[in-house]
Amino acid sequence: MKQNIGFIGMGSMAQAIAWGFVRSGKVDSQKLFAYAPHQDKLQSNAKRIGFIPCASLPELAAASDICIMCCKPYQIEAVLREISSLLPGRVLLSVAAGWDFARYSPLLPAGTRFQFIMPNTPVMTGDGVLLFEAAHSLETEERTQLMELFGCLGLVRELPSHLMGIGGTITGCGPAFVDMMMEAFADAAVKYGIARPLAYELVSQMVLGSAKLQAVTGRHPGQLKDEVCSPGGTTILGVEALEKAGLRAACLDAVRAVMRGER
Repeated sequence: MKQNIGFIGMGSMAQAIAWGFVRSGKVDSQKLFAYAPHQDKLQSNAKRIGFIPCASLPELAAASDICIMCCKPYQIEAVLREISSLLPGRVLLSVAAGWDFARYSPLLPAGTRFQFIMPNTPVMTGDGVLLFEAAHSLETEERTQLMELFGCLGLVRELPSHLMGIGGTITGCGPAFVDMMMEAFADAAVKYGIARPLAYELVSQMVLGSAKLQAVTGRHPGQLKDEVCSPGGTTILGVEALEKAGLRAACLDAVRAVMRGER
């Protein structure tokens, strides 16, 4: 990757993407720049990840061919007011939830090439999901190259604008829901005598293996579940308990709460 990439904000998602780029070997850390208002924390992350810290937003924008908006959604308009004059001729990518192509368009100066992307935190290990909004203003070849680049971070898929919300909820919020399930199973393992570090190791590998089995085989999750449940066996007892506890309904409710923005 010959172009410089600048991160506007260096929170959890920006760190995950930066780590993923460096880990993959696709992007030299010295091609990565970042700005965040908390300079002490930025300097610390720069030493840990290897990117070049910037003292201001204009410095970051001027140094970058591709800017990735990773700040909080409520900060975006203020950021754009400060650097909008530097954006024409550059690529602006945004990972801020709710800020799609239609919302950005009136705020961007002519000549700014824009793409909304919804990544998730597993991009850090190259196992993420990155959803590219179908609406964009990138050049065709440029977009293809960017999708190939982000492919080093995980699965890249395109979604129409009206599905980015649900897609981002499943892939972006989903890791937190799965993490809660993993923590619960690890607690159960600890309850019955397994040391916590080993419990987390076992549960993590179980989830990883189960997900990979479905992804590789393409089999319906229900079929894979059935193959583990022997007639009169032990697994079906646990399945029954999960059904009684409303596991499926709880998963649907979690997604519904996010989509409705319930507080």
